Amino acid sequence: MTVQLTTLPNGLRIVTERMPGLASASIGLWVTAGGRHETPEQNGIAHFLEHMAFKGTARRNALQIAEAIENVGGYINAYTSREVTAYYARVLEADVPLALDVIGDIVLNPAFDAREIEVERGVILAEIGQSLDTPDDVIFDWLQEKAYPDQPMGRSILGPAERVSAFSRADFETFTATHYAPERMILSAAGAVDHDAIVRAAEAMFAGRMGGTRAQLVPSVFSGGEVREVKDLEQAHFALAFETPHIKAPDFHTGQVYASVLGGGMTSRLFQEAREARGLCYTIYAQASAYSDTGMMTIYAGTGADDIAALSALTIDEIKRAAGDITEDEVTRARVQMKAGMLMGLESPSSRAERMARMVHVHGRVIPLEETVARIDSVTRADVQAFAARIATDAPAALALYGPVEAALTLDALQERRAA
Repeated sequence: MTVQLTTLPNGLRIVTERMPGLASASIGLWVTAGGRHETPEQNGIAHFLEHMAFKGTARRNALQIAEAIENVGGYINAYTSREVTAYYARVLEADVPLALDVIGDIVLNPAFDAREIEVERGVILAEIGQSLDTPDDVIFDWLQEKAYPDQPMGRSILGPAERVSAFSRADFETFTATHYAPERMILSAAGAVDHDAIVRAAEAMFAGRMGGTRAQLVPSVFSGGEVREVKDLEQAHFALAFETPHIKAPDFHTGQVYASVLGGGMTSRLFQEAREARGLCYTIYAQASAYSDTGMMTIYAGTGADDIAALSALTIDEIKRAAGDITEDEVTRARVQMKAGMLMGLESPSSRAERMARMVHVHGRVIPLEETVARIDSVTRADVQAFAARIATDAPAALALYGPVEAALTLDALQERRAA
């Protein structure tokens, strides 16, 4: 399998990987514009724009967009994150040109029909309402806001209802004119694909499209704080966050290994102690996410009102304990889990296309799997121990609580327990 990367004169980057033996392919456009590229007045527009791409172009209406892909047995979708918006499809080999044509059409030529804007506005407002009714969704938005207050990184992807209710066609046109230039796009494809054929199709698709400018991001500063909302729910929801390395940091993989040891699976410390040994919860985990200039490890658990105080105290105790006695076996297991998860995932062309787009965005190249595996293997017990010590002592924290959480310890109390 060979990765090929081509950059067109207008800045569009095209990366492909042919996977022998596959009869299908995944192909998509990753636009390096997401929630953190919005102004406060635009909060939610990147996600709204993603929806509008499927509502019609000059050549196809919404139904024709769906039919074009589903009539050949394919699948098309999109998502918006804090740093990218992705539009992608999975089709059989013979239908790769069709998929590329449809994706290019919806990304480059959205109609922004007034009626369709109103229809989709209602859909997104319902999505916001559903999110607010889903405790283990909304708590992460609150946590993000507390971790990065008054910053683009701290705002929700969906945006507030009052903003979504006010967006106009002119707002969409302004955002796309600013951010949807070839310089800000990566065309990524994996599976049964021909690199040269995709390059030729992309050249035709982007003919006349001028290059743009790279994003100027507002730097992210992890501050921390607490948000608590008492509500009569069946479960008390607890989410605690600490800043971890950004995706290009030398200790990025160390942070990932640490999160895995702490709460990455059934053998992790939090799962074994909180659930298996004490029965304090059904769900508990830790995961580390990373962005271009920051990262965040989140610990989440759902428990009963009577156990929330004990669970929150135990979480701090396990963070402190990890700073003193992480074992070689734990680090080895975490490294193996990370490598296995990555390699198993990359048996899918969709995962390969996603990985290539992400790496071209962040690193300007696709890092070979062997190099990534070597970086993971280079993480030592001493590295993880030192990282754990930093988290256990002076790292700022953010805390979000939702449900019957009257008895939960405050962030100040948890910080005092951590410092004791």
